[in-house]
Amino acid sequence: MTELEVMDSADRVGSVEDQREVLVERRGHVMLVTINRPAARNAVNEAVCLEVGDALAEADADDDVRVVVLTGAGNKAFCAGADLKAIMRGERIIPEGAEREKWGLAGFVGHYIGKPTIVAVNGPAIGGGTEIALAADLVVAADTATFGLPEVQRGLVAGAGGAFRLTKQVPLRVGMEMLLTGDPITAHRALELHLVNQVVPADGLLDAALALAGKIASNAPLSVQATKRIALGHVDGDNPAEVPLWEQTSRQMLSVSGSEDAREGPRAFAEKRAPVWKGC
Repeated sequence: MTELEVMDSADRVGSVEDQREVLVERRGHVMLVTINRPAARNAVNEAVCLEVGDALAEADADDDVRVVVLTGAGNKAFCAGADLKAIMRGERIIPEGAEREKWGLAGFVGHYIGKPTIVAVNGPAIGGGTEIALAADLVVAADTATFGLPEVQRGLVAGAGGAFRLTKQVPLRVGMEMLLTGDPITAHRALELHLVNQVVPADGLLDAALALAGKIASNAPLSVQATKRIALGHVDGDNPAEVPLWEQTSRQMLSVSGSEDAREGPRAFAEKRAPVWKGC
């Protein structure tokens, strides 16, 4: 099946698949996971966290799965981050339960599995969308993709790993500029910065990501998994080096989340006006 056929299938109204928040399929030794909320720009709600997280857990436990590819449905966005409409309705985004809470946004950003992960970014990856890409082992981007962490423009904090991962994956001053201005970059700029592995035409994105996954899957699986653990410092399904960074993120999010500015930012964004910051 070509990428266009996958998009057509994901966008088809009234089908059974159209009603599912996350689609999971096998392509040989590759598990393809698709966030299937194109009308919401693939924003993450609780169902997405549960279903993506469970798919990753299944992949990790299944010897027949050697690589996981994660993408978004449609061609308008890869992922717009957390579903703000769901949050405004008082709905949870991160599921309850210690294990699933630890998996983080989209069941992905804090989910350390042994199998290599590839994110295929099919359009704008803003906020949590960029944080999902930062959490992946490899990234293939469509030429229409953009990456950015605009949280400071909303009075918020990039709390799904972006605040500490970005500056480890691009030069420090470039990462700091992106974090402190909140301005996005293009896919080609991301390639220049080595934030992504490949940039390809949008209509060839999924084929390119699956080809990369297939090349990895053709190697000895135990060797691949051991190499990933060594390279990233994973121990028993965790990354000890990131534990204090997650704790620091949680503390800083708490210090900001109750502020007037944290309420003003989303409100101003929804009202399409410039925010009036009070610094409190």
